[in-house]
Amino acid sequence: MKKSKGFIAEFKTFIMRGNVIDLAVGVIIGAAFKSIVDSLVADVIMPIISLITGGIDFSNLFINLTNRDKYDTLALAQAAGISTLNYGNFISKIINFLIMAFVIFLIVKFLNKLAETGKKRIKKGQTPEPEPAPTTKDCPYCKSAINIEATRCPNCTSELN
Repeated sequence: MKKSKGFIAEFKTFIMRGNVIDLAVGVIIGAAFKSIVDSLVADVIMPIISLITGGIDFSNLFINLTNRDKYDTLALAQAAGISTLNYGNFISKIINFLIMAFVIFLIVKFLNKLAETGKKRIKKGQTPEPEPAPTTKDCPYCKSAINIEATRCPNCTSELN
């Protein structure tokens, strides 16, 4: 009995962590975002691509694997009960993925720029820290870096003023 209470308490601790809740919120928002991107692809991008490619409808690109009969659409072939290789749907999914990745890239880039702008505003309101005093100087003869208090260069043994 004691183990089950410990297990339940451990599970409760795990569930109530901020990371788990953040992950759950991210998954939910990701699912909602996916529907927006799917609509963007299906309703905006794919018609433009079809126009550019001469009216190709990717969703109707398939290979009949069962017989030699010709079907004009994938829906007719599936209604006839034949096996099909739906490479057009695969192309659509790849385009969907690339568009989603590009949109996410733009959002992350925008958020990073927004964060940088916020950091710059904070820095403008603060006084800049003074630069630390230099600890080295260059030898005028051999141009090597030496201690600022040196009176003789350890590399070329020249006397320094």
